[in-house]
Amino acid sequence: MPSERTCIVTRRTGPAEGLIRFVAAPDGSVVPDLKARLPGRGAWVSANAGAVRKAVAKGLFARAMKRQVRPDPELDKLVSDLLKTQMLGALGMAMRAGSVITGHAKVEAAIRSAKAQILIHASDGAKEGWRKLESAIRAMEHGGGTEYLPPIRVHGISAEDLGLALGRENVVHAALKHGRMAAAFLEAAQKWRRFEGAAGIDGTGEALEL
Repeated sequence: MPSERTCIVTRRTGPAEGLIRFVAAPDGSVVPDLKARLPGRGAWVSANAGAVRKAVAKGLFARAMKRQVRPDPELDKLVSDLLKTQMLGALGMAMRAGSVITGHAKVEAAIRSAKAQILIHASDGAKEGWRKLESAIRAMEHGGGTEYLPPIRVHGISAEDLGLALGRENVVHAALKHGRMAAAFLEAAQKWRRFEGAAGIDGTGEALEL
């Protein structure tokens, strides 16, 4: 796949990883091609919900694909749901690989032993539990030495979605151990949050604008 593509909305060229490819289905619908592997003439849109909505509203898909198409008015929601599903799938794979820790006490222990690379707190979970985990992180930052790297915090996932992904009920806190499974989950989470135009991932004291 070429390393750079041009967004049909902004007309800006950038790395393909920052755009989403769409193709026309035989019935004229517009299909998100997240892996950029489907056959046919593709149209590329910046990977954010606003750009997808604008492409639908202005009829830009038909112009780019050079044919009549009927994009779903809620195409942006469809893409968001697909990206969220990818993220939860990556979390589920990490769980099956033994890379996920759940439960407040076990997650706090992982923070204090520097085993947690990523920390997840359910968006609808109690704030008190989150504050206690943040206190554990601050304690490690002050006493864990200069080599201590605080876990990357991921927000915006509901307890229900966490439970479905992990195959458990009432999951509010989870941590991913250092390794490739954590990296794969983080990449998927960043894509989803960026598309939504929402904050929700922060690392070593700096919020990432997503």
